[in-house]
Amino acid sequence: MTVATRWFSLRRRLLVWLLGGVTAGWLAALAFTYVDAHEEIDELFDAQMVQVAQTLLALASEYDDDDDVARLESEGHKYQKKFIFQLWDDAGRLLLRSPRAPVSPLTDGDGFSESGGFGKDRWRYYGQWDRERNLRVVVAENHHVRDELTEHIAGRLLLPLLFGLPLLGAWIWFATRRGLAPIGAIAAEVAGRAPDRLDPVVPAEAPRELRPLLDALNALFSRVAGALDKERRFTADAAHELRTPLAAIVAQAQVARRARDDAERVHALDQIATGAQRAARLVDQLLTLARLDPAAGLPRAAVRLDELAAEVCADHGAAALEKNIALELDAAEPVVVQGNADMLRVLLRNLLDNALRYTPAGGRVAVRVGAAGQGVDLCVADSGPGIAAELREQALRRFHRLAGQETGGSGLGLSIVARIAELHGTRPELGDGIGAPGLAVCLRLPATRG
Repeated sequence: MTVATRWFSLRRRLLVWLLGGVTAGWLAALAFTYVDAHEEIDELFDAQMVQVAQTLLALASEYDDDDDVARLESEGHKYQKKFIFQLWDDAGRLLLRSPRAPVSPLTDGDGFSESGGFGKDRWRYYGQWDRERNLRVVVAENHHVRDELTEHIAGRLLLPLLFGLPLLGAWIWFATRRGLAPIGAIAAEVAGRAPDRLDPVVPAEAPRELRPLLDALNALFSRVAGALDKERRFTADAAHELRTPLAAIVAQAQVARRARDDAERVHALDQIATGAQRAARLVDQLLTLARLDPAAGLPRAAVRLDELAAEVCADHGAAALEKNIALELDAAEPVVVQGNADMLRVLLRNLLDNALRYTPAGGRVAVRVGAAGQGVDLCVADSGPGIAAELREQALRRFHRLAGQETGGSGLGLSIVARIAELHGTRPELGDGIGAPGLAVCLRLPATRG
């Protein structure tokens, strides 16, 4: 089931995350500043209340009990209405009070305390006796003063946020637009390319964050270019190889049409059949090789290689007898490999086809299967003309046929063997065969564990 891609705007996402992060950070800083400022203001105003109380006590102690305390004037400042005090003697008489202070005690406790005061406001009190405990002063302050000052500070901090966020958002949008412009340029360059243009994408400028993506894209272009080049060469080589048997078939058909007697006609028809068999075999090998080209791995399972070798040798028994070739199989012990049975059968069949084709009449072809170390060795040796050591690597290439060979072939057999071996994690090794010179093709396959 194909999952649909969920597309999103990178620019919008960056804008939301950056602006959201800045806003959250700013609000957190504002909250911290508000709390911290409130605490500092509380400390400051508490110290002021203590100082006022001590000043009142110091001044009141200079008066005699019989002296009259001067009457205070009305408030002259807006905050003065929110600050009141009382001065009491030890007999509980009210000696002095601010204009808005009640005649009843503001609080009976000493030190700081809080409670609801006049109306719905919250008040903070501070009470203190003098050293001789003759006089007691009580000062009170409306909490609204502190809250108002704290809110004023917070408002001053919030004001830049209200005006700064839109400007910051506009700047982030502009910056992300400019920053992501190379992505659009690279996309436009790739979109404007012709289908056969697979050279690397090299923009004039690009962010480092895009380098892994560009490297991966260029590596993909390189692999696609290699695959296309390989397919072009494969098609050209296949067309070249098929041209020979098809041309021979056409020529023999013309000979058969102009045949002067039955013997000549039968001979031409036999040549047509031979050419058709050669073309069919070439097409079969081409299809096999094309099936092996994809990079996908082969499904593997446990395979009795000794039994598989016996089956393939039995299939080639008639061909060996026809050329009077001794076909030998050395697979005395059962061996199990981890591989693909169908592909291993194709591999061994191609090895035997090559060996029987190039081995002269009366020669020998030997197949050996046996355990070796952690794997299993599969070898096919013949007493044919062999391949010179310096030419053996070339023999594994597609459509490569060695010069001077009289036996017809497509040059695909060993390349198919090499590809199947590669898919099984190994490679064929070419060496000397039976007698001189001869050829032996050996490969080691992974054995089944356990």
